[in-house]
Amino acid sequence: LCNCSSVGSVECDRTTGQCRCLAGYTGPRCHGCARGFFPEQGSQRCRPCGCSPTGATSDQCDHSGKCQCKVGVTDLKCDRCSEGYYRFNETTCEPCQCNNHSQTCDNATGTCLDCHENTEGKHCELCKEGFYQSTHPAHGCQHCPCSIVASTGTCHIQPGETVPRCDRCRPGYTGLNCNRCDKGYYNSDSICVRCQCNGNVDPVLSPSVCRPDSGECIGCLYHTTGFHCELCEEGYSRDPVGTNCTRKEATLGPEPTEFTTSAPNATKATSFSTAVLNSTLSPTTLQTIFPVSSSDNSTSAFADVSWTQFNIIILTVIIIVVVLLMGFVGAVYMYREYQNRKLNAPFWTIELKEDNISFSSYHDSIPNADVSGLLEDDGNEVAPNGQLTLTTPMHNYKA
Repeated sequence: LCNCSSVGSVECDRTTGQCRCLAGYTGPRCHGCARGFFPEQGSQRCRPCGCSPTGATSDQCDHSGKCQCKVGVTDLKCDRCSEGYYRFNETTCEPCQCNNHSQTCDNATGTCLDCHENTEGKHCELCKEGFYQSTHPAHGCQHCPCSIVASTGTCHIQPGETVPRCDRCRPGYTGLNCNRCDKGYYNSDSICVRCQCNGNVDPVLSPSVCRPDSGECIGCLYHTTGFHCELCEEGYSRDPVGTNCTRKEATLGPEPTEFTTSAPNATKATSFSTAVLNSTLSPTTLQTIFPVSSSDNSTSAFADVSWTQFNIIILTVIIIVVVLLMGFVGAVYMYREYQNRKLNAPFWTIELKEDNISFSSYHDSIPNADVSGLLEDDGNEVAPNGQLTLTTPMHNYKA
């Protein structure tokens, strides 16, 4: 008997007793799997390995059907590039070119994935924004020393240089790292602020315009002075428009003379000197004319009174007026109190007639006044009818 496998054989040669096997089967009775085939689990059938002729080292596989793959190739049938490799071709897979900044890339295009150490690009060959490529370590990306407040935050290294410089500084900043204030600006709490000189400084004559540490203006023009060139020099004052400083007109006249003014009940005279013409207390002065009488028939003189003196005079006048008003109100109050007390005080009237004296009392608060003790005399008597009898040695009077 041939005893051939019913699964792997076709027929049996009854003369020789040899079994004719199907494709993928081998052995005298066609019970085994041929090369390039593996037995299916749970059955007696042989399945082809299907190993990739490009990625596998041979067409043989193990009992699980896994092929033996070349370097850089993976998967069950060796038909895919393993991690770190790309471009599956006729020979093998090529390794990823990521400059040691990534371990993976797209297995079809080779574009690197998940670039590390602040790198980017198809092959992790570029530095991210805000970083520059340093030579130490080689191809390493270091953070740019550029503030986003003073610059765009990006930088680069010029050929032949080892120190990076910022790509573009913002207005008001300068320097390789944009860490200094530009001309016309000064440092205010680590921020560059434009100089405030009221247009009275020429940048050509004074390139820095103001001091970079304090902001004080340098080289004030047009007869101006001050921290911000906001004041006029001595001998100059603002014009009516208030924009330019013009020379003050000198006032010609006699030597400084004291002017004395007097008022009723004044105990001390107040004198003003024309020397205030040279005062520089305020850019604007009040010109007042004070008439003066003298033996040389002088009629008038000019005196410049500063605003401070003018305010003192106004304040003094206000105080005097307030005091006078308070005195007047007090006087009126005292007078009215006096009138009220006079009207409310008790008073007595005595009416003399031919034989009688009429005696009566008026008072709002004591209508029943006792008049018995008004006349202190030993001869006084009070009649039953309420009349007062005055007894004297010679006459008797009834009241």
